Amino acid sequence: MSKILWSILLTSPMALMASATVAIAQEVQTPTEQAQRTVLEKLEQYSREGNSRSLGQVNSVDQLRDVDPGHWAYQALKNVIDKYGCMRGYPDRTFRGNQGLTRYEFAATLNQCLQRIEEFIVGDKKPTPITPRDDRQIRRLVSEFEAELAILGARVDDIEGRVDFLEDHQFSTTTKLEGEVVFAISDAFGGPDGGTDNTVFQDRVRLAFVSSFTGKDALYTRLGAGNFGGFSTTDQGVAVHDFDNGNNIEIDWLAYYFPIGDKGQVYLAAAYPLWQDIAPTVSPYLEGFTGANNAITSFGESSPIYKIGLANGGGIAANYEISDQVTLTGGYFGGNSFDPSEGQGLFNGEYSALGQITWTPSDKFQLAATYVNAYFNDSLDDDGNFLGENGIFDLGVGTTNAGQPFGDGAALITNSYGAEVAYKFSDKFAVNGFFGYTDAQQTSGGDGSAEIWYYGLGLAFPDLGKEGNLGGIIVGAEPYVGGCDNCPEGAVDSTAIHVEGFYRYAINDHISVTPGIVWIAAPFGVGESSNDSVVIGTIRTTFSF
Repeated sequence: MSKILWSILLTSPMALMASATVAIAQEVQTPTEQAQRTVLEKLEQYSREGNSRSLGQVNSVDQLRDVDPGHWAYQALKNVIDKYGCMRGYPDRTFRGNQGLTRYEFAATLNQCLQRIEEFIVGDKKPTPITPRDDRQIRRLVSEFEAELAILGARVDDIEGRVDFLEDHQFSTTTKLEGEVVFAISDAFGGPDGGTDNTVFQDRVRLAFVSSFTGKDALYTRLGAGNFGGFSTTDQGVAVHDFDNGNNIEIDWLAYYFPIGDKGQVYLAAAYPLWQDIAPTVSPYLEGFTGANNAITSFGESSPIYKIGLANGGGIAANYEISDQVTLTGGYFGGNSFDPSEGQGLFNGEYSALGQITWTPSDKFQLAATYVNAYFNDSLDDDGNFLGENGIFDLGVGTTNAGQPFGDGAALITNSYGAEVAYKFSDKFAVNGFFGYTDAQQTSGGDGSAEIWYYGLGLAFPDLGKEGNLGGIIVGAEPYVGGCDNCPEGAVDSTAIHVEGFYRYAINDHISVTPGIVWIAAPFGVGESSNDSVVIGTIRTTFSF
């Protein structure tokens, strides 16, 4: 309530106290903390309703059909509204409350009228005098609803105090901090010769500084550290949180998103981009964008076609909405775009280029067709030793042969084709599927040709058990070499079947625990009896803030 009005009302404190005493004795009681919360809830509800776009101006209390004309405040309210035009109601002339016009709604409306009166007194318009009759009516109304007005004023003061505190203590006016910490206990059983790995307790930490300069753009500067390193009994089933740099802090993603008009979004990546950062992956609920709150494995998140290319370079990509239903995605990433040496750089070295069209006819169904062309340099030093750097698929998806079908270090070019589809049957159940094929051609040290296949089906059960939980089942084949001409011996894989199940239990909005199990039929893709299936079990705890 304005200080000017309070000054006017306090010019006769004895009259106000007498009136307040009578009113309190008749109806108004000092609210308890619980009552205050109830009042605030109703005030907030009324405030939300009062700011609805469907509101229309109502200049006469007679227009409000559900206001009780038998209440003494009716005539006083009518006089104030008729004179100052300060009440707002709904086009159907009702207040839509639990009662026709509750005390809480009345208090909020009265507060609006008092502010309106102040505008007439001190605003740009010619001052309007308060008549003795108006003065008496206003005083009585304020006295009658003293408790509700006091709580409303306290609420405003509290909000203003919080805003001041945030302004004084905020990290930055343009930047916010996002974080994720992962603890996981994992083990793997089986594999070649029935081997087993030791149980491990590992971690990954991410801190992302997200800056916005226009309110529609976002600059991500993410720091990462971790000691996840996979298992010796398999080269598949790599966890989505797999990241091993000895827990040393380093930049693991640097990118900038910004809009172009109303239909375009540009993704400018300086370090460690992935296609899933920009392209719709058509994998509802399972896709976590390498975060640790969804599927357990990288393969379980979405199609491996979005992981093609070395992600340590940079480049540019964009989405463009051709229509409300169709989105076109295209982009180019350089593998070693920061390296100026011969055969490297943004355009003369390794690269990955994607084109995709996504059709979303409804909020339940989505279909996409994807093409990726990529080139990989040989990865040999001057003495012909393998440097262990190149591979078709990033994030550890697929067999070793699928990543390097022509042996260690061979240069190659690939053309990949994929189809992705998803359907949400309800808010509690969704299905997604994908199919992909990569044709790889050797360009150094031979003329090998390889066919690489991958496919999968995912079932997602959001809010399973309670809100925030997630159940998931993924069945498919990680990338494997299905056929290879002029390739080293043993290059053709057995079908790399992958079965995954997990259940994320949300302790609260910031902590979740996810037990999961992964079964791999051909842990290294090749071999028979010496390549027994492997089972990976994990219990992942994720802290998000």
